[in-house]
Order: sequence, then C-alpha cells, then structure tokens
Amino acid sequence: MSSPSRPVTVLDKPAVLAGLFGVWRDLDALAGELDASQFETATSLPGWTVHDVIAHVVGTESMLQGVETPEADIDVSTLEHVRNDIGVMNERWVRKLREQSAAELLETFRATTAQRRQALSDLSNTQWNDVGFTPAGPDSYGRFMRVRIFDCWMHEHDIRDAIGAPASAGELVGSAGDLALDEMAASMGFVVGKLGGAPDGSRVSFELTGPLGRTINVAVDGKAKVVDDFGDDDPTSTIQLDGLLFTRLAGGRKPLAEHADAISYGGDEAVGRRIVEHLNYVI
Repeated sequence: MSSPSRPVTVLDKPAVLAGLFGVWRDLDALAGELDASQFETATSLPGWTVHDVIAHVVGTESMLQGVETPEADIDVSTLEHVRNDIGVMNERWVRKLREQSAAELLETFRATTAQRRQALSDLSNTQWNDVGFTPAGPDSYGRFMRVRIFDCWMHEHDIRDAIGAPASAGELVGSAGDLALDEMAASMGFVVGKLGGAPDGSRVSFELTGPLGRTINVAVDGKAKVVDDFGDDDPTSTIQLDGLLFTRLAGGRKPLAEHADAISYGGDEAVGRRIVEHLNYVI
C-alpha cells in the first residue's frame, strides 16, 4: 500500500503515545472544570456544542476499539455540515451520546480513553508500523495516532475558544502541540502547491511565532513538498503569523478576514496571500 512516492511514516511509539495520552489528560482536566451549562455552549464547529465535541472524541476512540457505530434518529447525511462518510459516522456518535448528561459523558470519556491507553500500550512495534487506513491516506498506524493527537488537540482549543478560556503560553508548550503541528506540517505541500497554486520554483516559508514557533519550508519543484531548508537559496515568499492562529486558520476555526492584520508577508506577497486564503485544508 506504499510506494517510493508515498513512503511509510515511521514514528517513535513512546513519543507519540506520550503526546496522545497527554492531550487526553488535558481534555479530561478541562472538561472536568466545566459546569453543565458550559457543556451546552456552541463551538465554532457547525451544529456542535462542547458536549458534542467531547462526544466526537469518545466516538472515534470507541470505533478504534471496535465498538459498532450507533444508528441515528435521522439521516445525518442530509445535515449541511456533514460532508462525507467520516462525517456521517461522527454525527451518529454525537447524536447518540447527547442522551448522556455532562457528568455521564465525562465518565464515558474517561473509561474509553483508559481502554485505549491500555490497547495502544500493548501494541507491538510491528502493529504500530503496519500500513492501513488513516484519514491522511494509507500509512502506518503510528501516523494514524499522530492524526488522533492533531484531532484531539484541535478539539481542546475548540472548547477553549467556546468557553473563553484560551491556553496560556505554558499550556501550549508540550509534545501534544508539537506533534499536532508535525501532522499539519505534513500537509503543507498540498496546501502550497495544490490549494494555493504556488508556481514551479517557489520556495515558501511559514514562520510561526509564539509558544508554537517553528518554520515550515515548502519547495515547489514539479511537485510541492516540505523540506528542511532551501540550501543556499532564500525563500521566494514568507508568511509570518502566530503558531496557534496558524492552526485555527488551517482548521477552518477562525475567519481569515478577522485576523488578516495579524499576518505579515515577505517576498512574493501575491503568492503568500493566495496560499493563506486557501490555508484551510481540514474537511
């Protein structure tokens, strides 16, 4: 299921699991501080409350444990915010778990993640590196778990945005945020080349600032791909913005128009702006 053009992503199991278990602990602590009314707060995700976001995490981890997806009371594929088969599955879990109170859902989250921690800890290295389905295409199970970090970490910040409790600088620093950004960086070739239409020969640098600071370099040479650096060449376009804002824009959580002034450009500004206008790659 792999080829030279699509190598298998081999990731360190202890490091990835530390990030995944860490973000589950953070979600547990955050949700544990909320009252019942805060669970009903609308988030930036269409149709979903804080309760629904936590239910979605429970549903996905339950599915990965082999639990059958529940039936829904309606044809969820007709809902405007449901765009694909994964969205249908997500919505069926969310609607089913709305039957649980906030306290019951939190206990279900804790029980489900405890089961997942045990199952993941028991995986052999061979199973960890086996290639199969991931939301990013065929790749290792370890890559799938890095996608899970990205998803859960994004949802932590969906909840924080909804209840007006942004993460502190200290809370942003850690393996979960680093691995979530690693996963997002892996998609920047697609964003720059396919979505942003950067011309051949482009060298684009995302300069992320703040606690999540890093540089993501993308070179377009026939095909756009993420590279460590451009050798002796300078970037043809630079895009500078706060690291957390980058994740929120790429995830479609914040409208670009409200944050355009927080982004600066260097080099070929037209290319940089076009890439940012198409930065939201998360379906």
